[in-house]
Amino acid sequence: MKIGVNSIEEFSKLKFAKSDYEELVSNIGSQLGAVDETTDWEAIYKGILIVRVISCIKHQNADSLNVCLIDDGGISKDVHRDSEGYIQVVCGAPNVREGMLAVWIPPGATVPATFGTKESFVLSSKELRGVISNGMLSSASELALSDDHSGLLEIDSETNATLPKPGDYFSKAFGMNDFVIDIENKMFTHRPDCFGVLGVAREISGIMGKSYESPEWYLSAPSFSKIDELPLKVTVEVPKLVTRFMAVALNNVSIAASPIWMQALLKRIGIKSINNVVDVTNYVMHVTGQPLHAYDYDKVAMNAANGAELIARYPKENEKIDLLNGKTISPRDEAVIIANHNGAIGVGGIMGGSTTEVSKHTKNIILEVATFDMYNIRRTSMHHGLFTDAVTRFSKGQSPHQNDRILSYAMNLLNKYSGAKQASSVVDVKGAVKGNKQIVITPEYINQRLGLELTPIKIEKILTNVEFIVAKDKANLLVTAPFWRTDIEIPEDIVEEVGRLNGFDKLPLILPTRSITPTVTNKLFELKAAIRNQLSRSGANEILSYSFVHGNLLEQTGQDVSKAFGLSNALSPQLQYYRLSLTPSLLEKVHPNAKAGFNEFAIFEIGKSHSTDFSDDGNGVPEEFQKLAFVYSAQAKAVTKGSGEAYYRSAYFLRALMESLHIQFELVPSTVVAAPFDKNRSADICIKGDGKIVGQIGEYNAQTIKFLKLSKFTSGFEIDLEMLLSHAKNSAEYMPLSRYPKITQDISLKVDASMSFKKLNDEVCKVIDEINKATQTQTVTEPLDIYVNEANEKHVAFRLTFISHFRTLKTEEISTYLDQIARELKQSLGADRI
Repeated sequence: MKIGVNSIEEFSKLKFAKSDYEELVSNIGSQLGAVDETTDWEAIYKGILIVRVISCIKHQNADSLNVCLIDDGGISKDVHRDSEGYIQVVCGAPNVREGMLAVWIPPGATVPATFGTKESFVLSSKELRGVISNGMLSSASELALSDDHSGLLEIDSETNATLPKPGDYFSKAFGMNDFVIDIENKMFTHRPDCFGVLGVAREISGIMGKSYESPEWYLSAPSFSKIDELPLKVTVEVPKLVTRFMAVALNNVSIAASPIWMQALLKRIGIKSINNVVDVTNYVMHVTGQPLHAYDYDKVAMNAANGAELIARYPKENEKIDLLNGKTISPRDEAVIIANHNGAIGVGGIMGGSTTEVSKHTKNIILEVATFDMYNIRRTSMHHGLFTDAVTRFSKGQSPHQNDRILSYAMNLLNKYSGAKQASSVVDVKGAVKGNKQIVITPEYINQRLGLELTPIKIEKILTNVEFIVAKDKANLLVTAPFWRTDIEIPEDIVEEVGRLNGFDKLPLILPTRSITPTVTNKLFELKAAIRNQLSRSGANEILSYSFVHGNLLEQTGQDVSKAFGLSNALSPQLQYYRLSLTPSLLEKVHPNAKAGFNEFAIFEIGKSHSTDFSDDGNGVPEEFQKLAFVYSAQAKAVTKGSGEAYYRSAYFLRALMESLHIQFELVPSTVVAAPFDKNRSADICIKGDGKIVGQIGEYNAQTIKFLKLSKFTSGFEIDLEMLLSHAKNSAEYMPLSRYPKITQDISLKVDASMSFKKLNDEVCKVIDEINKATQTQTVTEPLDIYVNEANEKHVAFRLTFISHFRTLKTEEISTYLDQIARELKQSLGADRI
């Protein structure tokens, strides 16, 4: 947002000397918004004067040139004058004539259009076809006001009622002695009023402790005449997106250049001067922060039976719009389209169409002042890549309460500078427009949060300086924000307002009280660190992916898209949904890595997932789940003979992880399998003892393997970290090594092939636990081999290591234990010892 000191002074009671500029910029930076840069425009126009052409005769050696004598009021020094004190200038402009007021760039001054460039042009006294020319008379183009270089910039009563006199500095006469401050737009994201001069001037007054009063035309609701010379109708088909739409038809319009002061002002704030109608809409937008748009009435009403009609609606199928910037777009389905009976003529709140553009032939116009939904404007702008001054303001949420005031103000300016007269009644289509509610707050509430001791009178003064309405009810302050402050909703907003305007630098510098109590460690953070360390030591690599995924990825891995939270403002079309689990994000990275030449690798990620199945926490926010996902993958050529299935590779990593966390677990057949795991090749990860399922491990279903081009030797696991946290231990239980020798024996059992290894292993462990309790021994059980013969018999071998901390074990004693194991397994499972 660019704003000049001249404008601040014009719309406030403030006055600044040049010596005040540095402090002003500092105050703005600390209490309003970061200042990007400042521009001293007076330096650009230094020495340039208003002059009167005293005489104008043809150059004797050039038909296209004229030799002029000009009156500069005797201001310029070191320049040759004739006996009457006039200065000679050679000029080739077709409109130069005796008696006119023009702009003269004297010798030694820089042509403004070239100022600050590599081709900066400093004028001198120079001979042109045998005649000395002292400097030059300037066009609007050379003065950098517009692109018009067809003739001299002429200063007359038709464009400027108050004429300057010869010898006046151009910069002072037309405001180019301005000091422009560029405040970063992001600082005003929640302050739509500060995208206009009125808002910024009001804030600066408040910062300086001065009372501000908005212009009368802005504070008072106007009354409009009822006129029906030009029929005009407005229809709003999307009232939720267009809360207020005002329009009026004006006739008797004379399109011409804007007054010089307006061209100069628009130049200073970076807006190109077009013509008096368009420039007025831009000027009013700069003053108030409210964008306006002007249509050529006759183009809108072309071929219509009942005059002009503006319709705010959604776009129709296959509809296209030719925009003012020369582009043709197919608007997104939710965009607000401004249309007439023939079709779309603009994108509401963003850019008008070229078919109804105001041109030099325009005689009648429609002036529109509307309020559009800020979120819809932002989405449409981002979708089409259209970023205009109107978008900048509409996307911040302009107040609909100011529309009638601004329309009246613009109508008066258009009448003054283009002769436009009201030719229709003002149409006002108004939806549910709410006013600002009264906020009840106490001085104590404000002071406690700011650490200050402001009196109620001081607080009231701070707020009323920026036109808040403050009343008192016993110990309470009843605060109502003015209609243009759409950001004030809760008591904390009032606290922020008081603190900012009073000055955050005035807050007390008191160190916070700090407890010497040891900091409570974050158990989940420590668990994540332990997991990272262990998996890294095991050879896995950690990755980090987005928490958002494409809907196609969910479908390809067999997950239900309807259970995922959709994003209404996705970062990109590829990131539409919150992910339901981490595994698909990892699997998506497998094929690209394999294609890059990594034949065998393991990756893992620690992150968050979400699901609509678990979103009933009552706060309206999706519930987050802390997860660990792991994937191992190898290409066929990297798989060695006898290495087993991919499942066992992931089980190896899982076992190493659980041992490092000192968690006893077991793998049991899955009852409910979560995609993308294969129901026939997966298992639940259960905590030993309580049977709580903390995750799943296994290989992936055929659909996932096909769509993501996975190697068949791919497996992994996913674990809920918050469930795992309650079972993780900082250290293992300490048990000293036995001083007595251990004895190792193998036992092989024959069972039916249909019996699962888990069932047999559980029964073996059960019998061994009974033996350990009875004999005060310790036994380590390891599976050795599983073999199924042609007779459909399964042979399972175990290695048992017996340890005693109290005596030396004997071979006969161990044999007795093995016999007991064989006997009890024969009874319970029908197992035979081989």
